[in-house]
Amino acid sequence: MNQATVYDQTNWKWIFLSWLLATVAMLGSLFFSEVMDFVPCVLCWYQRIFMYPLVVILLLGMYPYDESVIRYALPLAVIGWGFAIYHYLVYSGYIPEALQPCGQGPSCAEIDLELFGFITIPMLSILAFSAIILFLSIARYRIER
Repeated sequence: MNQATVYDQTNWKWIFLSWLLATVAMLGSLFFSEVMDFVPCVLCWYQRIFMYPLVVILLLGMYPYDESVIRYALPLAVIGWGFAIYHYLVYSGYIPEALQPCGQGPSCAEIDLELFGFITIPMLSILAFSAIILFLSIARYRIER
């Protein structure tokens, strides 16, 4: 096996991990809304808009392996991460009500779920987007190196 093949296989694994995490995040959000009947707020929908396409884009980038998938997936993950951070700030009460985008429907500041007293749905989104950004950045770094 030559050196290029080893790098491709390692980078494929980073993209696979990103896809796996995006898939788990997508299925988790569907579980919360469809099984547990948590109605998503506006900011939850924005985060879904950036997470769901990652599942398809990363899958298409794995079969056949195409390293340029990072160019398309990374911006989606970064923008979704930004919405997740903003949502967490709203959830935590750092953003005043006048700056909250939620008008009709469920409140973006409402706490539906808290695991271990501090892990909320926006925190799960931040963790998922952060890990995807990390994995794609590692793959990108390895390609550029």
